[in-house]
Amino acid sequence: MGRVIVVGSLNVDIVTRVERHPAPGETVLGEAGGRFAGGKGGNQAMAARRAGADVTMVAAVGTDDAGSAYVARLERAGIEPRVQRRPEDPTGTALITVDEAGENSIIVVAGANSRLRPEPLDLGAAGGDVVLISLEVDLEAVCHVARRAHAAGARVVLNLAPYAVLPPDVIALADPVVVNESEMRQLADSDLVPESLLVTFGAAGARWGPHGVDGLPVAAGEIGDTVGAGDAFCGALAAALASGADTQAALEAANAAGAAAVRWVGAQPDAAL
Repeated sequence: MGRVIVVGSLNVDIVTRVERHPAPGETVLGEAGGRFAGGKGGNQAMAARRAGADVTMVAAVGTDDAGSAYVARLERAGIEPRVQRRPEDPTGTALITVDEAGENSIIVVAGANSRLRPEPLDLGAAGGDVVLISLEVDLEAVCHVARRAHAAGARVVLNLAPYAVLPPDVIALADPVVVNESEMRQLADSDLVPESLLVTFGAAGARWGPHGVDGLPVAAGEIGDTVGAGDAFCGALAAALASGADTQAALEAANAAGAAAVRWVGAQPDAAL
């Protein structure tokens, strides 16, 4: 069984609950929802760990209390942190509003995430490992890690979120490239053609080439919010692939994890910082 090496962001999520999301130029009143561990990288690492994988987290945080608290949380979860500390920037922050239906709107302030440097990154990735990468960090580091991991024989899973244009060779080496519907449309408007593409459709399920899964029903009264559901999907997918699961089995495990994630509030369960 290989490791899951997650390369991505660590953010502190500041959550506000609203009756509905404001229209442009409109002010609405909200209620404080709390401060939670988040960031696509951290969410995915925690999801892979919950799925039983050995996980290494590669990220950057500030030298502030939030960064220290997040690294300690990773260690308590049994995740190996390879975290660069950046004194010139604060730990990344995400400002999240969640409406009564559980739908979310997110603004990310990258902070130290944008300072993840490629030069010192030697992941020690090898055959059997899965390197899961998302795009809330420096894109030069993303490309460096993807190429190095692939050359070492590891499997690269590339989550194009938030969407950005990457070099064609980086897109080509990923197996799979994971996108949601919005990111899929942006990808279709580019000249990039992934050899392996997995598209998630939220409650409607997901497709990976000829393989597919239907969404798993979650009663409205059981929904906490949808924050981090896509990250839970990606983390569980990477864990399943690292364990040797085939495409369909990995897709089913990821789909189940995504459905489970909407049942709690915040991007991770018990994530208060």
